[in-house]
Amino acid sequence: MEKKSVDKSIFYDALKQSFVKLSPRVQVKNPVMLVVYIGAVLTGILFFISFAGLKDENSGYTLTISLILWFTVLFANFAEAIAEGRGRAQADSLRSAKKDVKAKKLKSAANIDENTEVLSNALKKGDIVYVKAGEQIPMDGEVIDGAASVDESAITGESAPVIRESGGDRSAVTGGTTLVSDWLIIEVTAEAGESFLDKMISMVEGASRKKTPNEVALQILLITLTIIFLVVTAALRPFTGFASVQTGAGSAISITNVIALLVCLAPTTIGALLSSIGIAGMSRLNQANVLAMSGRAIEAAGDVDVLLLDKTGTITLGNRQASEFLPVGNITERELADAAQLSSLADQTAEGRSIVVLAKERFGIRGRELSALEANFVEFTAKTRMSGINYQGNEIRKGAADTIKAYVLEKGGRYPEECGTFVKRVAEAGGTPLVVAKNDQVMGVINLKDIVKNGVKERFEDLRKMGIKTVMITGDNPMTAAAIAAEAGVDDFLAEATPEAKLALIRDYQAKGHLVAMTGDGTNDAPALAQADVAVAMNTGTQAAKEAGNMVDLDSSPTKLIDIVRIGKQLLMTRGSLTTFSVANDVAKYFAIIPVLFFGIYPQLAALNFMGLTSASSAMLSAIIYNALIIIALIPLALKGVKYRELPAERLLKRNLLVYGLGGICAPFAAIKLIDMILTGCGLA
Repeated sequence: MEKKSVDKSIFYDALKQSFVKLSPRVQVKNPVMLVVYIGAVLTGILFFISFAGLKDENSGYTLTISLILWFTVLFANFAEAIAEGRGRAQADSLRSAKKDVKAKKLKSAANIDENTEVLSNALKKGDIVYVKAGEQIPMDGEVIDGAASVDESAITGESAPVIRESGGDRSAVTGGTTLVSDWLIIEVTAEAGESFLDKMISMVEGASRKKTPNEVALQILLITLTIIFLVVTAALRPFTGFASVQTGAGSAISITNVIALLVCLAPTTIGALLSSIGIAGMSRLNQANVLAMSGRAIEAAGDVDVLLLDKTGTITLGNRQASEFLPVGNITERELADAAQLSSLADQTAEGRSIVVLAKERFGIRGRELSALEANFVEFTAKTRMSGINYQGNEIRKGAADTIKAYVLEKGGRYPEECGTFVKRVAEAGGTPLVVAKNDQVMGVINLKDIVKNGVKERFEDLRKMGIKTVMITGDNPMTAAAIAAEAGVDDFLAEATPEAKLALIRDYQAKGHLVAMTGDGTNDAPALAQADVAVAMNTGTQAAKEAGNMVDLDSSPTKLIDIVRIGKQLLMTRGSLTTFSVANDVAKYFAIIPVLFFGIYPQLAALNFMGLTSASSAMLSAIIYNALIIIALIPLALKGVKYRELPAERLLKRNLLVYGLGGICAPFAAIKLIDMILTGCGLA
C-alpha cells in the first residue's frame, strides 16, 4: 500500500509539473519541443483571429490542432516530470535521514570527558566529536579511535549494521547514520552543507542533472533535423500557392497545416523523451544504491570495454578456506586433520574456522572437551608466524613452510622432501600452504584456497560476449594470480599490484583508445580511481577513495561494477532504440501525409495515397493525434529502459534497426489509418 501511495504522489506531482513546465524559460531548454510549443501558441492565435474574419482554416479544425499540440507539449513535460519525481522522492527519503543533531565536540581525542554540546550544523572540518551507542553520527568523518557497529540503513537501505573502526579502509563514517554499539571518536572531514548526504540529495534530484556529451550531440542532431524541416515547411505555403495558380487546381497549404506538418516531421518523439531517458537512467543507478557524481560517468559506463576488478571480495569470497589435507610419510589424512583442527580451535580467523569445519566434514571430528586436555593455545604473531596448541606434553604448530621447517629442525626433527613438494604444488595452483607439525615431526600440509564465487566465470563470459575485457588486480605473486585468473575466467591479470602499477595499467589502456572502469576502497586506490573513466569507490572506503571516484557504491559491493556497466549500457540502448524509432517514425509520417496534402494540386499523387485517407485535413489531424499519443505510449519504455541484452555492439545495432526501425516505420501507417477511420466514422473529418 505504501508503494502505491508513493507512486500516486509522484504521478500527481508530475501532472502539476507538466503545467508548471509550460513556462517559456523551461521550454527553451528543449529546442525540438520548443517548436511544438511555438506551434501550439501560433495555432491558438490563428483560432482567435478567425473570429475577426481572418480565417486561415476552419476555426474548429485550427482549435483541434492547437489543443493537440498543447497536449503534445504537456505529454513531453509529463514524461520529464515523472522521471524527476522519482529523484525527488528519493531525495525526500534521504532528507528525512538528515537531522540537525547534538554532537559532543572534544578539545582533544585523548579526553572524552572534556566535551561541549553543539549542533551538527555548527561543526567544521577538523573538529573532533565523540559518539556513543544510540546516537547519530553528526557529520561525515574519519574514525580516529574506537570500533563500533553502525546502522547505515537510512542511506544504503541495508538493515544489517556494519563495523567502523580506526585505521584501515573501514574508517569512513557518514553523517545521518546511527551507532548501535560501543563508541567512536571521529574527526569531521566535511563542512556543513557539503556532507556526503548533502551531495546525495543534490545528485538524486533529477532537475539538477546536467546533460552528458552524447546527449548534447544527439540534441544537436535533432535540432539540425528540426531546422531542415522548418526550412522545408516554411517554403511549402509559397510553393503550393504558386503551384495552384499554375495548375489551376487546389489552393495554398494553410498556415495551420504547415505548423502541424512541421511538428509531425520534426523528431518530436525522441525530443520529448530525451530528458526522461537520461533522468530515468540516473534513477535506476540510484535504485541500485550507487551515487553517480555526474551523468557523464553513467554514459561512460555504457561504453566501457575494460573492467579492472579486485580479486578479493569481487572474484573470490574474500577469505581463503581449507580445501584439502595432504599428509606426508606414514601420517594418515585423519591424523593430519585431527592435529590441524586442534591447532585451530582457538583461531577465530576465517581460515582457522574453515580448517575446523573441513576436519568435521571429512572425518566427523568434532569439538572436544578442552579442559580435559589441559590445553594452552599459542596465538599467531607476526614474529613467530605460526600458531598452535600445547596439551598434555604435546606441541602442535601450524604456519608458513619456512617457519615450521625452522621450528622442526630446531627441535632435532627433519623436514621431509615430500612436504616441500606439496608446498610447491599448492603454491603453483594458487593456494596458500600451511604446514602442520606435532612435536618434532612434520605431519603434512593444509591447502588454503581462494574460493572463486559461484557464477563469476559465467558473468565474465557474458561480458566477453559484449566485447568487454576483464582484468583481475591482486597483490598475490604472479604464480598464484595466474592460477586464480584461469579458474575465474578473466582475460588478464595484474599481480603484485602497487598504486603506481594500477595507474600505469589504466593509462596504458586509455592510450590505446579504451574506456576503463575500476573499483577501489583504499587510499592506495585513489590515484587509479582518479584516472579511470568510471571509478566506483566503496562507501566503506576512505575519504580519499570516495573523493577520487565519480561513483560511490553505497552497498560497498565490489561486484556492483558489473551492474553499473549494465545500467550504463541500458541507458545508451534505450536512447539509441528510441532515436531509431523516432527517425523511422518521421520517415513513415512523411510518406503517409505528403501525398494527401498535395493531390488537390497534383491529382496524380492520389495514386500514392495507398492507405485511402479521407482528406488532407483528416490525414493531418490523424498524424498530429498519433504524434501526441506515441509519446505517452513510449513513456514506460523510456522510464524502464530497453531490456538489457548481452550482445556485441554490432549485433545490438542490427537488432535495434530491425525491431525499432521497422516498428517506427510500420506503427504510423497503421495508427494514422485507424485514427482516420475513427474520425471519418464520427463525422469529424
